[in-house]
Amino acid sequence: MAKKKEVVPAIIDSVEALTAKMEAMREAQREFATFTQEQVDKIFFEAALAANKMRIPLAKMAVEETGMGIVEDKVIKNHYAAEYIYNAYKDTKTCGVIEEDKAFGIKKIAEPIGLVAAVIPTTNPTSTAIFKTLISLKTRNAIIISPHPRAKAATIAAAKVVLDAAVKAGAPEGIIGWIDVPSLELTNEVMKNADIILATGGPGMVKAAYSSGKPALGVGAGNTPVIIDDTADVKLAVNSIIHSKTFDNGMICASEQSVTVLEKVYKEVKEEFAYRGCYFLKKDEIEKVRKTIIINGALNAKIVGQSAHTIAALAGVDVPEDTKILIGEVESVDISEEFAHEKLSPVLAMYKAKTFDEAIAKAEQLVADGGYGHTASIYVHPAETEKLAKHAAAMKTCRILVNTPSSQGGIGDLYNFKLAPSLTLGCGSWGGNSVSENVGVKHLINVKTVAERRENMLWFRVPEKVYFKKGCMPVALDELGTVMGKKKAFIVTDSFLYHNGYVKGIEEKLDEMGIQHTCFYEVAPDPTLECAKAGAAAMTAFQPDVIIALGGGSAMDAGKIMWVMYEHPEADFLDMAMRFMDIRKRVYTFPKMGEKAYFVAIPTSSGTGSEVTPFAVITDEKTGVKYPLADYELLPKMAIIDADNMMSQPKGLTSASGIDALTHALEAYASIMATDYTDGLALKAMKNIFQYLPSAYENGANDPIAREKMADASCMAGMAFANAFLGVCHSMAHKLGAFHHLPHGVANALLINEVMKFNATDVPTKMGTFSQYQYPHALERYAECARFVGVVGKDDKETFEKFLEKIDELKAAVGIKKTIKEYGVDEKYFLDTLDEMVEQAFDDQCTGANPRYPLMKEIKEMYLRVYYGN
Repeated sequence: MAKKKEVVPAIIDSVEALTAKMEAMREAQREFATFTQEQVDKIFFEAALAANKMRIPLAKMAVEETGMGIVEDKVIKNHYAAEYIYNAYKDTKTCGVIEEDKAFGIKKIAEPIGLVAAVIPTTNPTSTAIFKTLISLKTRNAIIISPHPRAKAATIAAAKVVLDAAVKAGAPEGIIGWIDVPSLELTNEVMKNADIILATGGPGMVKAAYSSGKPALGVGAGNTPVIIDDTADVKLAVNSIIHSKTFDNGMICASEQSVTVLEKVYKEVKEEFAYRGCYFLKKDEIEKVRKTIIINGALNAKIVGQSAHTIAALAGVDVPEDTKILIGEVESVDISEEFAHEKLSPVLAMYKAKTFDEAIAKAEQLVADGGYGHTASIYVHPAETEKLAKHAAAMKTCRILVNTPSSQGGIGDLYNFKLAPSLTLGCGSWGGNSVSENVGVKHLINVKTVAERRENMLWFRVPEKVYFKKGCMPVALDELGTVMGKKKAFIVTDSFLYHNGYVKGIEEKLDEMGIQHTCFYEVAPDPTLECAKAGAAAMTAFQPDVIIALGGGSAMDAGKIMWVMYEHPEADFLDMAMRFMDIRKRVYTFPKMGEKAYFVAIPTSSGTGSEVTPFAVITDEKTGVKYPLADYELLPKMAIIDADNMMSQPKGLTSASGIDALTHALEAYASIMATDYTDGLALKAMKNIFQYLPSAYENGANDPIAREKMADASCMAGMAFANAFLGVCHSMAHKLGAFHHLPHGVANALLINEVMKFNATDVPTKMGTFSQYQYPHALERYAECARFVGVVGKDDKETFEKFLEKIDELKAAVGIKKTIKEYGVDEKYFLDTLDEMVEQAFDDQCTGANPRYPLMKEIKEMYLRVYYGN
């Protein structure tokens, strides 16, 4: 059986009637929510047109019913509420898709909020009703109005004009409603059961709206203070204030309540006010008006919206009938001074200030007296930008009007055409509001954002020049003189390489080109901040225009750090070492490098790849803390890979650096940031290492081809991980080396198999986060690596197992032991430091690119397995 439709009472005068009305309005709104933008815009147009046509009758009704204000000014307010609001929003999209960016996959869809509760003040009973009903129609909301009891007939009449026109244009019946017999109980009920509240009125009503448990857009009291600076156009200032303050007998909440005048122009301002029809109260008259403005601590309702003459008569003061404003010259800006309050009538306080700062202090206090968040005003020469800035900084108001009548200026679009037109002026948190701008249609819609998956732009960055081939170093260095015209070279290396003649070839070439040079050769295997500072000091003294770093990772890393300290001595290492999720979005912006010196990197070992990477690690010798720096500004400008510099590497270095390079390639290939551009380099590096590392280890300089192929492999793996980054194997190796002083390559060699097994699952506990990484597929990736180096199995899993065996065979062939324990790491010390090592490894920069995002307990399990062996 169909549900019987509830009959809505014709007169809404009880909670039961209101409940039935609101339910019927919700039904109407559900229908309205299906309307197109074209349908809504037609309704919006017809409703605005109808309201505009009725601007005069509605203005007469408002004044007749309330006994407040001026008919002619209320006509303007009604006209404004219809015409300006329509003009501002006629082309605004409020239905369906309102914004779309197909390239970035973002779409914004507007939806109505539902049922709006609108509380309408007695001061603006028709214009505010027109405003709120129009913006509700434009946004496909229903609106139920709670009028002020003293203005209910005029408010309901305005709402009915808009409703009738809207329904005639196609809107659902009953889309606008009202309470016929308003009461505090019904107002609270309507606020409690609506979806959002548009509250315009006094502090008590606004507080009730925010206490209703529903979203509210509330406005508070205004107590607009005006400053007239001694640079102001006095005639403009005074007449603008009169124009504003007399508008509708001062009932707009943004109207001026006080004026503070600089002493230098005080007399001129006073004379202009008097000339224009304002009355300055005498001392005894000021006291009489004080007692009329505020009664029992509250604004006297009898003066609101009355003429200056009427208010004076109430106070027992005789003034000309055509008096525009009653002005009281007072001194105190304390809340105890009645003239310091919001008066909502043509009564104005006037203060004298000796200085601009004193004027600002007075304005600040007047805002605090009862106008937080609303409006402040100033008249000053436009060139006085410092004064304007000081005033703006001091005022805790959401509208700061310059050389503008504040009543008309605050509501927007009359004296500044980018200030949104509105009859509900948000006061922000200062005024206890949720909005700090002029309320408009955007506040009455919910916006759904549809975000499609997108992959951000990727990159491939390497040094601008990478030169390679056995014997290429002198040829490559020739560019420094013949092409670049460099004058002074600073060489960074370690003492072993310096004393064993490795620097000699560089120095001879520099001498040949007439390039002055010096050498810093105190880099330790684990370079320290103290060492870097010493090198940077030497650089600063020498002032090179080219830096040449010769050595393994330590010398190149130290050279990069010295380069930073030389070019940017102000740089902070803690800031530069800050972790990032995406190198393009890091909080810290790395300083621009290369403006003082060109950086050349020449490796003497086949492993780190530092000659082509944006990374460097430095250790604080006082704390033992390692600072890993990562930024493309650290990329060398030129890399020279000459195998002649690598021929005499000892077996231990060949082994450790070779497996380090293999780990670089494996982690770069499995990384969530791997691309086709890095994959080829990683794969070819792996193939070279499996093919040539054993001979390079066994035969050294006797197999120059193996040495050169390993040099190439190291550089290619470096370029791969410079762009794809690394994984948790390196995170763990960094900490294993730092805590237990194992060579970095050895640490990687011990960990890599265990990490690969950890990664090679289709059901990880957590997956790495990067838009291009769609699902866990590390097993598949490792199998691709295996097949490229000649390992074949019946499926990915078997291929992977055989690949691990091949890696183990390679490690055994180059003398790598099987466990951490076998390298003499004390068991008790290892276990004592384990938890700290785990936490630091988890937080290492490399962890984020790992295909399987590790839990700390999983890192701990891997460390233990590698310590004791499987």
